This record gives sequence, C-alpha cells and structure tokens, in this order.
Amino acid sequence: MKRTLNEIADWLGLPHTEGGGVAVTGVSIDTRTLKKDDLFIPFKGEQADGHRFVPQAFDKGAAATLWQKGVPGAPDDRPVLFVEDPELALQQMARRYREELDAVIIGITGSNGKTSTKDLVAGTLSPYFRVRKTEGNYNNQLGLPLTILSLPEDTEYAVLEMGMSGFGEISFLSELARPKYAVITNIGEAHMQDLGSREGIAQAKSEITDGLQPGGKLFYDGDEPLLAPHVEKLPEGAAVPFGEGETCSLRLMSVEPSEAGSVFRTADGEFMIPVLGAHQAKNALAAILIGREAGLTDEQIREALKSVELTGMRMQTVEGPNGSLFINDAYNAAPTSVRAALGFVRSSTLRDEKWVVLGDMLELGALEVPAHEGLAEELDPADFDGVCLYGPRMEHLFRKLEGKFPADRLVWSAEDLEPITGKLKSRLGEAPLILLKGSRGMALERIIGELADTL
Repeated sequence: MKRTLNEIADWLGLPHTEGGGVAVTGVSIDTRTLKKDDLFIPFKGEQADGHRFVPQAFDKGAAATLWQKGVPGAPDDRPVLFVEDPELALQQMARRYREELDAVIIGITGSNGKTSTKDLVAGTLSPYFRVRKTEGNYNNQLGLPLTILSLPEDTEYAVLEMGMSGFGEISFLSELARPKYAVITNIGEAHMQDLGSREGIAQAKSEITDGLQPGGKLFYDGDEPLLAPHVEKLPEGAAVPFGEGETCSLRLMSVEPSEAGSVFRTADGEFMIPVLGAHQAKNALAAILIGREAGLTDEQIREALKSVELTGMRMQTVEGPNGSLFINDAYNAAPTSVRAALGFVRSSTLRDEKWVVLGDMLELGALEVPAHEGLAEELDPADFDGVCLYGPRMEHLFRKLEGKFPADRLVWSAEDLEPITGKLKSRLGEAPLILLKGSRGMALERIIGELADTL
C-alpha cells in the first residue's frame, strides 16, 4: 500500500488533516516490527494501551498515526487521523485497498492443513506469477487486513489463510477479501469447545464462500460428507471436490514416501512434494487444481511442487544423532491430524525402529477425554516400538495403553520432558524414526535440541 494520509482519510470518510500529504507505505500495529513511513495503528485494550507507544512509533520513522477519539494525549505536531475505532478503521482501509487491487485472491481454511496448503498453492504459482501469501499466523480479523494492506499493487495472486474460533468469523474475512478461489482442506475437531460439533465446524468453515466472487470456485475435501449440504448451495460447477473418493474431481490414487518427501499419483500422472504424509499429498491436490485454473500445465505444476518450501514443523524431516530421523510435526495437533501422522509412521519404511512422542491436544472442550483416549486405537506394539506421552491430558491415553505396551516402551510425563528425552536417548543407537506431534503450546520441537545437546 502506497497512499497519502489524505487518501487514507478518504477511505475512512474523514476530513483531510494537516500534514495529510505525507506518504504512507505500510501499516503497523506493533512498534517492534514497524518500518519507516508506516501508518501506526494503536489499540486500546484491557491490559495495555497502544496509544502510549505512538511517540516511539514516530521515533522509529512512522509517517503518521491513527488515534482513537476520546483518548487524551494525541500529538499536536504530527500527522494524525482521529477515528472512532482503530480496529474498524484498519478493516475499512483493507476493504477499500482490496477494491483497488487487481490481484486474484485465494482464501484457504480448514481444521488442519491450512498453512501447508497455503504454502503449496503459493509455491505452485510463484515461479510463474507475482505471488504473496499470509505470513505467520496473520489469519484473523487483524492479521488478514494487515496482510491485504501489505500486498504490492502489482500482486497477481494473493494466497490468504483464514482462521477462526467461532461462527461468523470466516464469513467476515471472506467478505473482506472477496476471493476468486476458496479452499476447505478438511473438517476436524479443533475449536469444538466453541462450535459444539463437527457439523458446526463444517458450517463455520463453509462461510468462506460468503465472499466468493461471481464465477469463483470452491475446492473442498471431497471425502468429508459434512460439507455436502453446504456445497450444494453453490452454483453448478462452483464446488470442486478433491480427495481419495471416486466422486472427487481430482483423486489421490497412491502415495510413496521417501526421505526427500512424497511421490503421489493421480489419474493424470505422478507428482512429488518435499514433505511427508498422505495428508500433505491430498493438500497438494488443491494446489494442482488452482494451478490449472491459473492456466498452468501439469508439467509446470509438477516442476513447481518439487521445490515448494513449507512452513516449519509440518511433517518436517530433521536428521538426529546417530542416524536417527525426526519427523517434526509439532506445530499443532487435533485428533484428525494426529491420526494422519501416526498412519504415515505406521506404514513408513524410513527406519526399522519407530517411536512416537505425542503432546496434549488443546481446545477440544467436551471432547478432550474421549479424543485423547481414542488415540489408543491407532497405537499397537506391532507397529510402534515405543510411545512417549507429554502433558497432563495425555494421562488419559497413557491409562488406555498401560498393559498394551511393555512398561519400558511406554512413558508419560505431565510437565517434565526429561523422562522422555532420557528414554529416547537410550534408543538412539538403534537409529529410530521419531515422530513429534502435539499442540503448539507443548513445544515438542525442544526434544530435538535437547537430545543433540546431551550427546
């Protein structure tokens, strides 16, 4: 975004201000990441008031600031726009800037796989177009407007991740971004405590079509029956299923893992992605479909997918001590994604000995106990040499596995990683495959560093 302060005032329906000719080349809500000539937007919260950081913002080179009406202490010697609500102002700025952009917007949501799919789609398009994507977790009512305002005006494709915790949130983001293409990766159990059921989650995720442009398309998990009543509401040809089922427009036929990633086949040929897991191959189907919509040939898509870079801690292979191999999938966890990761390790031939480290799954509400206990069905001593469980919620799974696994092959620790790292250290001589899978708050990736430091 490159606009004068008075042009931004026009967006917001505000009068021009003294110093309004100053050029604004970005937007920031955090002085720690603020860049020169940004417009600083302070928020007044219960714990902190961003207005007190306005002097610091100007010291760091901010071109101007918003200021909430009624808050005392506004600078009288700096360019300022006074607004009723800074958050609403940020969203209105993004809405108006979006109207002036020619970029094709791609919105992506789902219970699991949003970030990986975003990376796969952006990576498929990037060799051939000017592409931008959501960085980090800027996928909510603040992050998505900031992402839109960060798009260069010559952007051809913008791949925007859309997250939520309740009804109406995806709808708001979709109507703000107005995507031409939308993707629903799957329906899992995350946010069950807010949405009540998987049916509720499907309803909330389907809101991504609320802002879909005329003639736009939704690409969705064709193996998920809960999406059926929602996609049926779209115009004919606007809903395109992908997955393993026979009714899917693009089907995943087979997946072969290697240390370099996954080779998978569709009816149209073979593709390769540099990441493990059949679920990641399924995510790549959305990238193939969108690549075709962009006019790319399958050969162009095939070449791009080979070198896609995915955000870390998503089925990421990490070489460990003594020939061991970690699969770092520790960015987040819900029952669906845990089962998918366990299924990969179960069928993997990357190493002879296999261990799994599972951390608590968070935000499951009333499903917390049955969801953790239910993972016992996925764990059998015939498939896994040992299981390590971390976090207080994992006691539920531990009790289910007692007696099923030998005592020296089953570890649970509520708060201390040392019993787990100690057990894994004792097995490194066998060069095992070790899966790390847990919710972000469990930070299981620490195990890799701690094991390396102990040797």
